[in-house]
Amino acid sequence: MGQIMTPVARNLLIACVAVYLLQLVMGPRLELHFALWPPNSFTPHFEPWQLVSYAFLHDPRSFTHILFNMFALYMFGPEIERLLGPRRFFTYYIVCVIGAALTQLLALRMEGNPPVPTVGASGGIFGLLLAFGLAFPRRRLMLLFPPIPMPAWLFVTLYGLLELFLGVSGRASGVAHFAHLGGMAGGFVLILYWRSRARTR
Repeated sequence: MGQIMTPVARNLLIACVAVYLLQLVMGPRLELHFALWPPNSFTPHFEPWQLVSYAFLHDPRSFTHILFNMFALYMFGPEIERLLGPRRFFTYYIVCVIGAALTQLLALRMEGNPPVPTVGASGGIFGLLLAFGLAFPRRRLMLLFPPIPMPAWLFVTLYGLLELFLGVSGRASGVAHFAHLGGMAGGFVLILYWRSRARTR
């Protein structure tokens, strides 16, 4: 799984790594314009393109942030791209990214905390996890900690429930748990739309 990279997944990975290296050189200037900022009167930094651009930035203070996201993109992206085709795969990924962004903005607005920027490809990655679980429900996946094998459908379900619990409880702060769920939700809605169109043909 994921050994042979497909074109769109490879280009997304390269773009994220290139932007991360650019962040290391330029400092916080990129985040000011391309991270996802909540639109309110106190932060005039929000622009519409941030609904997508934030997913190509990562926390430059944490190498594991981009490492785990790109590892997941490498493992699951090619499988889903071969299943959907390059054009639909790119559309699916971007819809997941936007769904994650909108969910995160809504969560920040409801929390009422001081506005902070959001960065990371996790929304798109969680959308890929959902697609993988739906397409290959019986495929065995191995957890890293602890190393327990389980079918993909169970892995994705437990991961989603964990993100919901962490988001609602406020534990593991500093992580956009609701954005992860929004990426899954955006992907699920698009899959339902594609399936409904296929049935009407």
